[in-house]
Amino acid sequence: PVRREMRFCSDPKYFELLQDIGMDVVELTGNHILDWGVDPLLYTIDLYDQKGIKYYGGGRNESDARKALIVEDHGNRLGFIGCSPAGPTNVWATATQPGSAQCDFDYIRTQIQDMLADGIIPIFTFQHYESDDYRPTPMQRPGDFHMVSEMGAAIVSGSQSHFPQAMTFDGQGFIHYGLGNTFFDQMDDYHRMAFIDRHVFYEGRYISTELKTIILEDYARPREMTPQERQKFLQTIFGASDWEIAENK
Repeated sequence: PVRREMRFCSDPKYFELLQDIGMDVVELTGNHILDWGVDPLLYTIDLYDQKGIKYYGGGRNESDARKALIVEDHGNRLGFIGCSPAGPTNVWATATQPGSAQCDFDYIRTQIQDMLADGIIPIFTFQHYESDDYRPTPMQRPGDFHMVSEMGAAIVSGSQSHFPQAMTFDGQGFIHYGLGNTFFDQMDDYHRMAFIDRHVFYEGRYISTELKTIILEDYARPREMTPQERQKFLQTIFGASDWEIAENK
């Protein structure tokens, strides 16, 4: 309470939360990833390794942060890639420092093309620039999100957003610009609402996405929305989504 800046950390005992929700993969593109310096981040990565949780979008050095994570499940091969265009620059991994992956779109294009050639479904997530608006920013649409989708990513999802954002389709790909908060302590109306996207894959193809809608209670405890809350929320989000534009494309 006496700190003026936002620096985040968590007691290791709360790691049980991640195990309780069955987390198998974690994205490390966050802009607060080095809030407490190098040693705590390396400790966190060690903890993931010990618990058998895979990670991508960040790592022990630049090479580790940039590499794609390939996961096989029920005959489907999924490739996870992530990066952070927003920075700040001091959180990007270097040859000698851990951190998040800086975006190199030529490299990302090559990764996605290699995945597609090998029958792997590319899933891309961004720690992008934040915006408290349902509609995407110009840097998201027609910017980075659509560029990566047109490279061949089946899913392009924004991890940066504390504010739930719109979604659209681009060719065969699904784009969700921002999911909102899952476990966080922002309790004003707009920041309490969020999505959990359940993507379905079958026989090597992306099939559909189920939109689970949640609302935060008691500072960071999510619950499912009531039918009335969900209807109002989805009407707002769909109203901000460019379905007609996507259909024309």
